[in-house]
Amino acid sequence: MELDQTDFKIIELLQNNARLMNKQIAAEVGLAASSCHERIKRLWAMGVFNESRTIVDPEKLGFNLSVIVLAKLTQQGQVDIDALMNQLIAMPEIQQVYLVTGRYGLIILMIVKNMNHLKDVVRRAFSDTDDISDFETAITYESRRDLSVPLPLEKD
Repeated sequence: MELDQTDFKIIELLQNNARLMNKQIAAEVGLAASSCHERIKRLWAMGVFNESRTIVDPEKLGFNLSVIVLAKLTQQGQVDIDALMNQLIAMPEIQQVYLVTGRYGLIILMIVKNMNHLKDVVRRAFSDTDDISDFETAITYESRRDLSVPLPLEKD
């Protein structure tokens, strides 16, 4: 099923504030609450929305360092990429793992409490694997992020 402008407006509203009530969304897009609810259910069923969560400020919980790890893979053809990525993302400090092109095979984003915690996480993540030949860490000073998806202004 194709998405129309009303669907895109609903998506935009919810990706900017997932706590909006159905009645508020319906008023904003000009639908009856029941019709709006059905559209939202359809968007979930289509997989347009795939999770709903609260974003926690890591610093409020003592995670004061945000770290980017650039990791070189040993032999990309010989590495079980899925297993390695699953092993890394299973660690609670690791938030994101990307398989990328270029000099480094993986980019890993993690949060840690301090430098000793970073040392511990790096040891746990990389000491038991032969799949990563080298890595560099970069501690971030600041970050900005926008997780929203750009939406079409008009139907193509």
